[in-house]
Amino acid sequence: MVQRIGLVGCGVISGIYLHNAPLFRDIEFTACADMRPEAAKVRADEYGIRPLTLDELYRSDEVDIVLNLTNPDAHAEVALKALEHGKHVYGEKPLATSLEDGKAIVDLAASKQLRVGSAPDTVLGPGVQTCRRLMDDGTVGEVFSGVATIMSRGMEHWHPAPTFYFRAGGGPVLDMGPYYIGALVTLLGPVAKVVSAGRIGIKERVVTADGPNVGQRITPEVPTTIHSILTFRSGAQVTLLASWDVWSHSHLPIELHGEKASLRVPDPNFMDGRTEIATDRENWNKVDTGDSLYTKLNYPFASPRYANYRGLGLADMAAGILSGRPHRANGEWAFHTLDVMLSILRSAEEERAVVVESSCPIPEALSIEEANSLLA
Repeated sequence: MVQRIGLVGCGVISGIYLHNAPLFRDIEFTACADMRPEAAKVRADEYGIRPLTLDELYRSDEVDIVLNLTNPDAHAEVALKALEHGKHVYGEKPLATSLEDGKAIVDLAASKQLRVGSAPDTVLGPGVQTCRRLMDDGTVGEVFSGVATIMSRGMEHWHPAPTFYFRAGGGPVLDMGPYYIGALVTLLGPVAKVVSAGRIGIKERVVTADGPNVGQRITPEVPTTIHSILTFRSGAQVTLLASWDVWSHSHLPIELHGEKASLRVPDPNFMDGRTEIATDRENWNKVDTGDSLYTKLNYPFASPRYANYRGLGLADMAAGILSGRPHRANGEWAFHTLDVMLSILRSAEEERAVVVESSCPIPEALSIEEANSLLA
């Protein structure tokens, strides 16, 4: 028995989910839909699934879980419609773009006894999960401080339609923050308070990515540089640097500093990567993240440089539905991550510290053995 997946949103990110789907035991894609029927037909023909209209997909008896890969400003609308039609829903990040919409999704799912899952499932990969083990077994000790950096020149040089990244619901915090904040919450637990400063950096963006929008000029409407201090309920304090106004930099994705060791967490945008630990003042030592499928480089397809197994969180949710156990990339965790991100933005806008009202349990760790058990 498997959970049948109906995909909504047949854009760029849908390719990696469909490509990876045969790797997993408990999921099977049956249908796809998009507000552009031609996009749905392309994906359907490519992967041998049925192209449907949006209403047909929500009502389909051949869909158990709706995979929501729409633009962020449509995440809530699609998730709520899926839930109203009795479907579980798993979405790309963020859960929603407003706290009210995020709460509506989580509350509706609970009232209907349905599951909500959310990217990024990269936090379930060997990189972050190896760091989780080093936290849980006491190797690092109590974490006092850390630094996380989301820094690049933006999206317009690679994404064929990047306008939404610079509108409400976009920006580096809401777009890339789920990877970093999601990883930090997975390692350190919930955030209690944030204080931030932000601004719009580059005043006009020019699209240079191949496609119909080459040469288009975009005026950002949201902050493109945010600096924030996150205080966790555990007492840890982590500085977050998030910017799309950076030509180049030498910062690592995440460093955490604890009582017994310092830890370099790999780029949480991918499943695996550079993981190192220091237990003295002289040396960083590489940490073995194991030998599993999830450590193998598979992306980009033509010249793999990263381990990108998106779909792991969806497979974990499907297995949880079938067995009756909780899944890890769940609605509570995604809602708290959203609350933290929106609090960061509100703190910068209002120039004050903001208390994060929500909380969440730390998702259960995922061992390599358990991750492997999700494979076909």
